[in-house]
Amino acid sequence: MRRLRAFTLVEILVALAILAVALAATTRAASLATDGARETRVRLLATWTAGNRVAELRARRVFPPAATTTSNVEQGGLALVLQETVVETPNPAIRRLELTVAEASDPRRVLATQVAFLVRP
Repeated sequence: MRRLRAFTLVEILVALAILAVALAATTRAASLATDGARETRVRLLATWTAGNRVAELRARRVFPPAATTTSNVEQGGLALVLQETVVETPNPAIRRLELTVAEASDPRRVLATQVAFLVRP
């Protein structure tokens, strides 16, 4: 009669340990990819918010006074804080507009900044 050769308990445990490490690495990689996709989406929405504000001011032909204002806006279901800083330039017909966009849940974490120039209509 032939004796059947089977895996030993140690071999099975080593195989399970290797499989566990591989699955943990795969889960970590998927988690990082998901976090990266969310961060990209949030930054894209913040950039759109700043661009929309510049387009709105230019379309309305607004020439704002030099000041800093903060407003709460929503873009794509995301609550954001938009800070506008208008600064005078050496040319009185041009104003420098600095826009800073942050997530409303953490206003200190800047997601996007944009600088534009507005011309007196």
